[in-house]
Amino acid sequence: MAELIEVKDMEERVILIAVGTGEGTDAIASLNELEDLVDTAGAITVDKILQNRENIHPGTYLGKGKLEEVKERLWELNATGVVCDDELSPAQLRNLEEALDTKVMDRTMVILDIFASHAITSEGNIQVELAQLKYRAARLIGLRNSLSRLGGGIGTRGPGEKKLEMDRRLIHERIGQLKSELEAVKRHREVQRKQRERAHTPVAAIVGYTNAGKSTLLNRLTHAGILAEDKLFATLDPTTRSLELESGQKILMTDTVGFIRKLPHHLIEAFKSTLEEAKYSDLILHVVDSSSPYMDIQMHVVYETLRELGADGKTVVTVFNKMDQRQNEQLPRDLHSDYQVRISAKTGQGIEDLLSVLERILRNQNVYFERVFPYSEARKIQQIRKYGELLSEEYQEEGIAVRAYVPAELFAGLQGEKDYGLGR
Repeated sequence: MAELIEVKDMEERVILIAVGTGEGTDAIASLNELEDLVDTAGAITVDKILQNRENIHPGTYLGKGKLEEVKERLWELNATGVVCDDELSPAQLRNLEEALDTKVMDRTMVILDIFASHAITSEGNIQVELAQLKYRAARLIGLRNSLSRLGGGIGTRGPGEKKLEMDRRLIHERIGQLKSELEAVKRHREVQRKQRERAHTPVAAIVGYTNAGKSTLLNRLTHAGILAEDKLFATLDPTTRSLELESGQKILMTDTVGFIRKLPHHLIEAFKSTLEEAKYSDLILHVVDSSSPYMDIQMHVVYETLRELGADGKTVVTVFNKMDQRQNEQLPRDLHSDYQVRISAKTGQGIEDLLSVLERILRNQNVYFERVFPYSEARKIQQIRKYGELLSEEYQEEGIAVRAYVPAELFAGLQGEKDYGLGR
């Protein structure tokens, strides 16, 4: 018989705990980020505790002495639970819950909870539920104890759930259903991708650390009207909009879900079809929050995630955003990108520079083309206007003299008698 846990609205007061095993500043940065995550999830941070040790304790995450300190602070501050800054193993979750006698959560649970709150589309809901169920399936005992203790808060939110069903067999059945639904979504996305390829419209994937300003940039460029909030993972579902440049060339801009350090493996798997927009794009706009003191760490996380997705090796434009908020006078740099621009998506500063870079990239990817078309083939000039950059056209006695930049596939068709299905 499946156990049902009632989900109630409640205010959570939590203590954040982390283990630093290397550079102290990185552990502090990660702990501060966890505080932002917890805030986004709707909980209140009442204390932060960091333990420096060679390795994370395999059984209890923290050492014995630190556990006693946490236990005392829970009582002193009237806290309702703790949140660990790493993904806990099933054993760590169970042992911590027993040692501290309180609700125990980890970074992954908080991120999944935020995703569950922000998913809007059916695809987003499927992806989130799948990631949540995979996480829960491996931690049924520990989670059952922790969640039944309070019956609400972080870890209980999901797509349309009012009760959590904690039963391994039913969870695995549901995982199977969701995987099938996600495969159908993936096939649909592949069809859309092939249609874009046939239309010869280049695609730019907007990637970056969460809250770097990706949605604000897309709104600035295309008037997409996406809700852009100063919160982590404010945008979850990808949005694609067309941008027409001054030359007449069109480019599709696709906003993607934000990256974050220690991004849960289950999320990467569940959101693979969404994240792969970067893999199949023609170029990448890497949006960076230049005002963040952890900018370099965040850039590293993004590049590592792109590598994991197989999206490295693309033309990369690093867009240093929020320059209007930057305190450091030294100009930010990225040695890994092909182009760099400095902007404020909020104020519009530097946007013209970004558009110029996009023009340059598209032109470099196209083939320069000169030809006199007989008047009987004038329709081909329409193809150039639609898919390329028409520099000039001159009406002469023998036909229309054209100078243009066109995609390589279109160039092949324009050279011969056939048009290879272009413009159908």
